[in-house]
Amino acid sequence: MAERSVNWRLSPEHAAQTQGLVVSGFGHLPYGRALLLHHEGEGNGWVRKIAEIAPPTPADGKRLKRGSAIAFTHSGLQAMGITAAGPPAAPDPFVEGMFETNRSRRLNDRRDGEWNGAVVPEGPHWSGNPGGAEQTPHTVHALLVLYAETEPDADAWTGEVEAALAPCGVSIVKTLPMELRPDEKGIFREHFGFADGISQPIPYDATPDRTSSTVIGDDGEAFPEDPAHGVPLGEILFGHWNGHHEYAPGPALNGDTSLALNGTYMAVREYKQDVAAFWKSMEAGAAGILAADPDADATAENLAERVIGRTVDGAMLGPDGPLGQDDNDFMYFDRDPNGIGCPLGSHVRRGNPRDGLATKPEQKKTLLEAANRHRILRRARKFGRGLPRGAPDDGEDRGLFFMALNTDIQRQFEFVIQTWIMNPDFSTLYDEVDPLLGPGGPMSMRDRPLRRIVDVHTYVRLVGGEYFFVPSLPAFEWIAKQ
Repeated sequence: MAERSVNWRLSPEHAAQTQGLVVSGFGHLPYGRALLLHHEGEGNGWVRKIAEIAPPTPADGKRLKRGSAIAFTHSGLQAMGITAAGPPAAPDPFVEGMFETNRSRRLNDRRDGEWNGAVVPEGPHWSGNPGGAEQTPHTVHALLVLYAETEPDADAWTGEVEAALAPCGVSIVKTLPMELRPDEKGIFREHFGFADGISQPIPYDATPDRTSSTVIGDDGEAFPEDPAHGVPLGEILFGHWNGHHEYAPGPALNGDTSLALNGTYMAVREYKQDVAAFWKSMEAGAAGILAADPDADATAENLAERVIGRTVDGAMLGPDGPLGQDDNDFMYFDRDPNGIGCPLGSHVRRGNPRDGLATKPEQKKTLLEAANRHRILRRARKFGRGLPRGAPDDGEDRGLFFMALNTDIQRQFEFVIQTWIMNPDFSTLYDEVDPLLGPGGPMSMRDRPLRRIVDVHTYVRLVGGEYFFVPSLPAFEWIAKQ
């Protein structure tokens, strides 16, 4: 079944309260700047300054020439004298921070006191530094993301923001120039050349008494639950019914839980991509396969596609070749249970296993529903200049500024990384982790009648990251007034 149009949006009441990043990602504004901010002064006059010069854009669907989004780390709120207590039932990752000992273990970033091979050798450069032993050189209090129609305008706006914030004691720890431009095929690609941003979760209003719908379509009517990718809105926004049949709780700001409504958490990770090493490794892997089996259909491109799980243009791999370009509602159990087309350990299969972890037909529905309770809404953009395939490394930084929205960091983002992406025993595999984001090792690819194993290396390294609170527009206004 081909994927239908997924033009969902929020009802006017909630759209006026929600940051536009949540719904659109500002896809019509191809140029962006991610500004990591640190505040040395007292008070929060700097937030009021942001409200003047770069206020967060509402999710009302208006196609403006500029757009912005704002998010705060826990330490950033603390620096302004704002407490942000998490749910009392469990430690809150937002409070502890991404590189706290237990959290970094869950994400497989650090083991036995050492950063793994998928982290830059010197260790992460930045975080919120909420406390503990895993301190980074730079402390980030807020993330301001600017979106513009042209690169000169993005640069000019960045300069205006920097000049306005400097007198308030705010420095820009780092500026990443991001972009989201389609190629001649209309495809948005990341630096390795693969189509990006495919197969997002699609929210729907799951509240039992749906007298009025929060998620609507272009016609203004209630948006139906998508059978393959549908997730309750509470998986994306606080204050709405989530997959556990409860209203998703958010942080209580100075004890006020009502300020969480229509906000969310954002997991941010800055990944550096080594494009030259990636394709060199794919060429070496293909050559190794051909040396052992001269009749094999092995090229650098189709090996890279097995690592990702999709063709370079975004079509999912199937047992008999790529599936239709728009065929994204398929299920693994019926169409590729053994991973002959899309390898069991490929990046996309780990990131969203759908019903592929079921072992019996009667488990398919349950496992799909379970998988969809761990989805994250991605808003990533690439940064840095492109490097053509086959070109030698030019020493420049390029990569992906990964931003993922979710209301339960532990159940959603951390679960995906720990239980699927970095699990060495995922889906009947043994001692293998994600071939794209992992620190390197073997990757199994089932074939008829045998399987092939190639060694994959580290092509993506973590430079920094943290968990952020993305406030609703009323909550942002409240913060600015404190």
